[in-house]
Amino acid sequence: MSERFHRPTKLPGDRFEAYQGAEDPAETLRVAHDTANALLERVRNGADPAIIDRVVAYTDEHGIDALAELWARTSATTLPGALWRLYLLRAAVRQDPEHASVQFQRGTEVLGTIDAAVAGAQQPTGPAEIAELADRILRGVFTGDFGVALDRAVSFCRLMSAGATSMADDQELVNPQRASALTQRGLRYSSTALELADCARLWRKGSLD
Repeated sequence: MSERFHRPTKLPGDRFEAYQGAEDPAETLRVAHDTANALLERVRNGADPAIIDRVVAYTDEHGIDALAELWARTSATTLPGALWRLYLLRAAVRQDPEHASVQFQRGTEVLGTIDAAVAGAQQPTGPAEIAELADRILRGVFTGDFGVALDRAVSFCRLMSAGATSMADDQELVNPQRASALTQRGLRYSSTALELADCARLWRKGSLD
């Protein structure tokens, strides 16, 4: 990754839904795969806490678009596609932890599954707790079992999807436009959960590249 400073890019809610994977020219795909593999190998093998801190917080300094240039247009079920989605989840939470915590807590209440435990969330999950949770999920990519980190992200996305959908129901009569935006966000979180679950399966089979 470039060492040149980039002004951090804000991430309004609609930007989360806007980022999608797509096919890229061969050379761009090669760079995306090479950088993802090199980053994962270097950080995991080095295990330097200071380096891990910098990698996790990379988008705080450089902005989410710095990684979008590398990974956003790769297939969802690839290593760069998985890393992109994990960084994007963290960026979305960090952009508005107060709203994210409300959405997550609502999802925990309405879903009634073990996903909160799988994600590793503290209860209740306030703004500070959800920001810390997003950090821990991404940190697990570099310090623990990559498949487990993906599993945690899947559960996180399921809860966020359920929360957004439930909140959309609340707004349907009083603010249809807001309800529609929340519904779209819920769908995006749901699709991200499915994509990351596929990545976890491929990782465990040794075929996530």
